[in-house]
Amino acid sequence: MRIVYAAVTAAALLVASSVSAQTTTQNFDSGWLFAKGDIEGAETIAGAGSDWEKVSLPHDWAISGPFDQYAPATGSGGWLPTGVVWYRKPFTLPEADKGKRVFIEFDGIMDRGGVWINGHHVGHPPNGYSSVRYEITDHLKWGAENVIAVRADTSAQPASRWYAGGGIYRHVRLITSGDIHVDGWGTYVTTPKIDADRATVKVESAIINRSKSARTAHLEISLTGPDGKPAGTFKGAPQTLPIGRSVKLNAEGAIPNPKLWDIGQGHLYRADIKVISDTGEVLETDMETFGVRQIEFRADSGFWLNGKNVKLKGTAIHADGGAFGMAVPLSFYERRLKGLQALGINAIRTAHHPFSPEFLDLCDRLGIVVMNEAFDMWTVAKNPYDYHLFFTDWSSIDARDFVKRDRNHPSVAIWSIGNEIHDTPYPVVAKSIVARLKTIFNTEDPSRPVTMALFRPNTTGDYKNGLADMLDVVGQNYRENELTQAHKDKPTRKIIGTENGKNRANWLPVRDYAPYAGMFLWTGADYLGEADRAGWPFISNPSGLVDRTDVVKPIGWERAAWWSETPVVKIGRRVTEVIDTSELPTMVGVAMPQPKGPGVLNDWTPTDLKPHTEKVEIVTNAAEVELFLNGKSLGKKPRNADDSAIKYDVAYAAGTIRVAAFDSSGKKVAEDELKTAGAPAAIRLVAEQKAIAPTFDDIGYIRAEVVDAKGVRVPNAASLLTATIEGAGHLAAFDNGDPTDSTLFQSPVRKAWNGRALVMVCATDTTGKIKVTVSGEGLKPATVTLQAKGLN
Repeated sequence: MRIVYAAVTAAALLVASSVSAQTTTQNFDSGWLFAKGDIEGAETIAGAGSDWEKVSLPHDWAISGPFDQYAPATGSGGWLPTGVVWYRKPFTLPEADKGKRVFIEFDGIMDRGGVWINGHHVGHPPNGYSSVRYEITDHLKWGAENVIAVRADTSAQPASRWYAGGGIYRHVRLITSGDIHVDGWGTYVTTPKIDADRATVKVESAIINRSKSARTAHLEISLTGPDGKPAGTFKGAPQTLPIGRSVKLNAEGAIPNPKLWDIGQGHLYRADIKVISDTGEVLETDMETFGVRQIEFRADSGFWLNGKNVKLKGTAIHADGGAFGMAVPLSFYERRLKGLQALGINAIRTAHHPFSPEFLDLCDRLGIVVMNEAFDMWTVAKNPYDYHLFFTDWSSIDARDFVKRDRNHPSVAIWSIGNEIHDTPYPVVAKSIVARLKTIFNTEDPSRPVTMALFRPNTTGDYKNGLADMLDVVGQNYRENELTQAHKDKPTRKIIGTENGKNRANWLPVRDYAPYAGMFLWTGADYLGEADRAGWPFISNPSGLVDRTDVVKPIGWERAAWWSETPVVKIGRRVTEVIDTSELPTMVGVAMPQPKGPGVLNDWTPTDLKPHTEKVEIVTNAAEVELFLNGKSLGKKPRNADDSAIKYDVAYAAGTIRVAAFDSSGKKVAEDELKTAGAPAAIRLVAEQKAIAPTFDDIGYIRAEVVDAKGVRVPNAASLLTATIEGAGHLAAFDNGDPTDSTLFQSPVRKAWNGRALVMVCATDTTGKIKVTVSGEGLKPATVTLQAKGLN
């Protein structure tokens, strides 16, 4: 069932009524109360005190901090707080709706979320990433106030290897239906046969009959195309709906001249579904969006989409939204994904758990291929208090709900049932789990293959004991040549790199071996937590192509030069000086954050301004480059045969260094330049939006830069900046991307890092101006103005 929010305010929800027995879905995010601590009686009707805080969902309470180097979550959890919290929401349902069935649906409660309705306990799932639904009909009072209470518990630590957030951090819905309704995520849409002039559409909907008599019914389907116009209608054969049973009704039709979903082309169709009785009564309605596309993994040539052989150029990402923690506005995800697409990324791996439904909706619209992952561990622990404690009892339930919830997304091309699973040294155990999970996935969605990210399979014998060959597609983390050899040893294997390093040596085996379906870099963006190896003061893992604020790092531009299909050229200078690391912890296996330490920097402002030689590196996908220093050509050089960086030794002089890139015909196709910065003099603001609406998902992003008197960004500026918001908005978050900065993200005061920061603002009204000013001592302040706008 694809969720469609009704545009209902909290006040309207209290008086809304419907005479239809068909399912309606209402946003249930507003009007909650929140309190920290394990409060006795908080689950009861009268359990809230006057000191409870008013909040709206999604709500990640832990991201408010403070950061604490002695936090029980350790660096794995980003040194952020954990513990027990409670949420409560009063609501009233009209007397006229009595007799209907009511469900509450949560997209994520972190963690071990107990749920009560009017003091009655209805569920306690341990997996904080799972979407869950409870029927609460029998516990409701009609025409009077009801109270739903939720207890979220992250007190058992350390639990996660990365920052996992806390509380009801995703959306909540209240669903009302009749006695005959879709059974959970029971509607499944596939396009089993696609030709240029026709695509077959098959709709299957599991309908449960909770009424007092058997009924006869069929499906009627109306399709709408990507252009918003009708795309066809069809219906299925009548079937009996026995009392108390869930029955799958089917209908099959066709779309003429289908518009295909493809990479970068998120063409989506909509199926409106009616369940019609033999008397013509509409018993139930549902809606799903879907895409028309063909996916295939082949043993000899990798991944195929719509009849084209495509190399998957992917990254893994964690679900956190940097300064927003795990309660991530959709606009943040959209900004990040579009930025990664601009670097040539065409695929995302959801590391290492279910993401929110709206994230997959976004991938659908953007045309991004997704490896959708279920579990980071099975029965063997990676941290003492993680999901392994519950895996045996809950994994079948969680896996089935996961695949049913996400199977209609055209972006999802492959399922992953596990990441670096430590059960594999015990093949009897591991193989039984693979068989059980794979049966669930293949049963609920036979249209997609199943993989898992094998961890050192040659050590645990996965290629010899048969475990690897139980998978539809064999996935392995790193050690690309091992996976290549595993395919050569058995050419019928389909293979994919599930997690890979960012070095040239990691890419070439994938690029140059046709059976390799593609790779997923670790990682696309810096993420909170997994800083235990780095130690305090690191709060986030700096392994991304982009930082927490989505500024592209030099390694990101290098990847763009290898992967992008549009012209790319970027200048950098190789930094080799040794820095004082006496105050920093040893970084074992973790990339040092720029600009500290050896690496490449995208600036022309070295610490040493005296005459010396700078090692300049240029990354490009063009045929030839020409480098200029202060207008004087330093010569042309061709693109290297191995696509490594083009290198120049340049006698440093302050001013402008510029590179022009040319195609094979000599036409200039791209250029880049860097300028020497002077002393910090002013702040420059760039607003990425002109107007924002007062919704959770709509955020205004304002880039702040410390610049010199000529407007050149000062790359080593660490000025203390203050953000002030006036008018119809407020500060949502303030970040700079520095993995060692433990300033609270809600603070209006933050240092610049690499001369940059990012101000994020929310609208508080549908009209009026939002004035954003950033100031700093000794700097000329800057102001931009956004417009508050109404809801669409």
